[in-house]
Amino acid sequence: MAYYHGIKTSQISTSISTPVVAACGIPFVVGTAPVHTAGGKANEIVLANTYSEAVEALGYSDDWESYTLCEMIYSHFKLYDCSPVIFVNVLDPSVHKKTIPATEFTITNEQVKLPLEYLIDTVKVTSAESGGTTYVLNTDYTLFYDDDCLKLEIVDGGAITGTSIFIEATAVDPTLVTKTDIIGGYNASTGITSGMELIESVFAKCNIIPDLILAPGWSSDSEVAAVMQAKATGINDMFAAKALIDADCKTVTNYKDVVEWKNNNSITKKEQFVFWPMVTLSGKKYHMSVQMAGVIAQTDSDNGDCPSASPSNKEMQIDGLCTADGTEVLLDITQANHLNTNGIATAINFIGGFKSWGNESAAYPASTDVKDYFICVSRTFDWVAKTAIQTFWAKLDNKMNRRLIDNIVDTFNIYLNGLVSEEKILGGRIEFLSNENSTTDLMAGKMKFHVYLTPPSPAEEMDFTFEYDTSYIEKALTV
Repeated sequence: MAYYHGIKTSQISTSISTPVVAACGIPFVVGTAPVHTAGGKANEIVLANTYSEAVEALGYSDDWESYTLCEMIYSHFKLYDCSPVIFVNVLDPSVHKKTIPATEFTITNEQVKLPLEYLIDTVKVTSAESGGTTYVLNTDYTLFYDDDCLKLEIVDGGAITGTSIFIEATAVDPTLVTKTDIIGGYNASTGITSGMELIESVFAKCNIIPDLILAPGWSSDSEVAAVMQAKATGINDMFAAKALIDADCKTVTNYKDVVEWKNNNSITKKEQFVFWPMVTLSGKKYHMSVQMAGVIAQTDSDNGDCPSASPSNKEMQIDGLCTADGTEVLLDITQANHLNTNGIATAINFIGGFKSWGNESAAYPASTDVKDYFICVSRTFDWVAKTAIQTFWAKLDNKMNRRLIDNIVDTFNIYLNGLVSEEKILGGRIEFLSNENSTTDLMAGKMKFHVYLTPPSPAEEMDFTFEYDTSYIEKALTV
């Protein structure tokens, strides 16, 4: 040892680690958006924290049937003021397109409003349907996307002097998008990942793990719903999520038929939450899954960023219920409870305006495990598990010794005790049990920890018994 004369200090790692608490209520949404108006692309992960960020990256249109992501942009940011949202647009302007032949447009106030679908770099402006003068961009006219249209403005001093012009172009065609595009996959020849498969890349790109999976306008398809459920069982083979599924409001227009639709489409898993019907606000129709994503995120936020509070009986930004064609749906409490009894959530206008209504996942009533069928209980298990993964990932491949075990047990017990004191759970603990850790497993570097967890169940039923008590007559009226 080298000679030293003086005082030395050193530090060792703290025996308790700081938990990395997982975020919750974060939607991953796959659909279509007018990305051609914003310079965006297909099959790219877009993380947006504000309405303006989403519109800047994806574009926006009030035509929600054609551009399904725009419904989510408006609802989540405008109506519920929640963030972030992770979007994947599958509408590819280079693939999903059609040719528009030369069409005559009337010039009004030196302007022509063209359909939003027109691709700006394909527009050709002429003086006649065939032949005639071909006008020059930025010399005779300008083009820009504005207010749900592609606007053409006549340039003063340019060659356009008549009252009409002919325009041909290529336009995006959202009707060419199919469920295959939504489901997506991995193309080995191109190395491109698309659609729902991109959820596996979210954490690597954004360092965020979504826990709500949506595909508004598409989730009622049984194959899409099945893929959403499969992804929800384990993003990156680790992180659980929930798939928000809309029952088909085109073919199922009576509440009595929703249960049959649910069972026929095999939407019966604990990872799936099913909603019926659609909802309305000021003449706009919304898929209930979209609004419920806002309700869930808002409820989580109000509960200290924890999913243990039920999203049922919470205020929704709606003024009615409807089917896909806009026909009004009226549900009384008995009819709504019939849906709930079969694992289908809805909304009711009973006391205090329109509220979400339903605590059960699609696994109900087949599953009787409270951990699986109560939405808030199931999500809390997923959330605590996600926290464990994120907290102790850095401990992987460390020396497996007693200090490591004690660090994990002490850290997580302190975290769970904190959840109890905050009334987010009723109780919880972690143990390292000898009967679950054999010598051969320990030799192989395998450790197993047992977490006991009890989130609160929602107060779903209250029973008040009333009885006429004659003794009060004697007290009140006897002298």
